[in-house]
Amino acid sequence: MRELEVRYLGQVPYAQGLELQRELVRSRRNGEIPDQLLLLEHPHVITLGTAATLDHVLVDEEERRLLGIEIFEAGRGGDVTYHGPGQLVGYPILDLKPDRCDLHRYVRDLEEVLIRLIAGYGIVAGRKPGLTGVWIGEEKVAAIGVRVSSGWITSHGFALNVNTDLAYFDAIVPCGIRTHGVTALFRHVAEPVTTQEVASRVVACFEEVFERKALLAPHRG
Repeated sequence: MRELEVRYLGQVPYAQGLELQRELVRSRRNGEIPDQLLLLEHPHVITLGTAATLDHVLVDEEERRLLGIEIFEAGRGGDVTYHGPGQLVGYPILDLKPDRCDLHRYVRDLEEVLIRLIAGYGIVAGRKPGLTGVWIGEEKVAAIGVRVSSGWITSHGFALNVNTDLAYFDAIVPCGIRTHGVTALFRHVAEPVTTQEVASRVVACFEEVFERKALLAPHRG
């Protein structure tokens, strides 16, 4: 069973997260490190995927400045999304070779990790035909946008709303979908829930779905 090094990073500026992913993708491609799973939060930021249109950003530059929201072209698949405090972001840096070289399967597997995680809270979550992500009823609780580079090395990943301030989603058309809203775990559980607690549960589900053995990543200076 392959090892999966897990890194709990706290809150990380989006630009820093992009650079760290680039470094780790390069190292993974060169065989210098095993598979990685980065778990973190971002400050308020709007990210644009390769299918994004600026019409789906509903606040102008001045409004973004007042709200403290940055904006970035992400380099992942998908449309427009929002990241912010209270949202658990997961960036798997995996080598999908030799037996998982299937982008569609990879996205479905990420969804499955989150569906199992949410089931652990007694909540039924699932997929919607033709749409990416994880849903509770008619509302999206997790967005997925991935990149697979040459050599089948993954980056980017998922964003799960845990106790996110959902008002910030009013700044965008989430994932370009106007017909459905967004939700967060805290709306569906009786007890307070934190990103730290959810992160530990994500790791267990990730081990099951991706058949990896998770280890805490060593400090690399």
